[in-house]
Amino acid sequence: MVRSLLIRGMVAGFLASLLAFGFAKAVGESQIERAIAFEEQMEKASGHHDETPELVGREVQSGIGLFVGVGAFGTAVGGLFALVFAFVYGRVGALRARAVSALMALFGFVAFALVPFLKYPPNPPSVGDPGTIGWRTAMFFAMMALSLAALVLALLMARRLAARLGAWNAAFAAGAAFLALVSLAQWLLPEINEVPDQLPAVLLWRFRVASFGIQAVLWTGLGILFGGLVERLLEDGRGAFRVA
Repeated sequence: MVRSLLIRGMVAGFLASLLAFGFAKAVGESQIERAIAFEEQMEKASGHHDETPELVGREVQSGIGLFVGVGAFGTAVGGLFALVFAFVYGRVGALRARAVSALMALFGFVAFALVPFLKYPPNPPSVGDPGTIGWRTAMFFAMMALSLAALVLALLMARRLAARLGAWNAAFAAGAAFLALVSLAQWLLPEINEVPDQLPAVLLWRFRVASFGIQAVLWTGLGILFGGLVERLLEDGRGAFRVA
């Protein structure tokens, strides 16, 4: 059963990555091109030009490179999603497979995309000091790890409080605890602001919206597609486990 779920998770992740790839091509690539043009203008204005040859051209980066990168990421996330689903399903009350998948996708989007985005929003490739990229990446993943830890603690809290307070009150209390924990984490982690004053605010805003949209499309597609793929595998028409 776990093998069947894992395969379906990887398939759902890959299909969701196709949707994310289409969104990235339609919305995100134009912003990257504008950011590169801005970088070239800044180099000309300063009299400095980077002579280092590109290892991979922009045509490859925006085409097959983007497709392979998004596809591999989506497939890997789908596989991990399926493994977590295998552990969670049946332990969250009488929720059907589609509902569990949708909730998992929502929680995953919040923990892995929304919270880190609010603290460390992405910048175009032309923005930022190349010497600090390692430190900036480490801080982003630290925020992601703290967000995931806060989510796990909030879910455990909701499960323990449900018997005493009821499901809705327990959910509100857990949600408040999650917000408090991630707010504390965002306050403790250092600020990073390497955006030059000359960068057009519209370009920065549109790039960040596009990046956020790619994550939203990926997680939404994964939650819907995986739920549809596993519902018939796990449940009959009444929402009960099938008995072989």
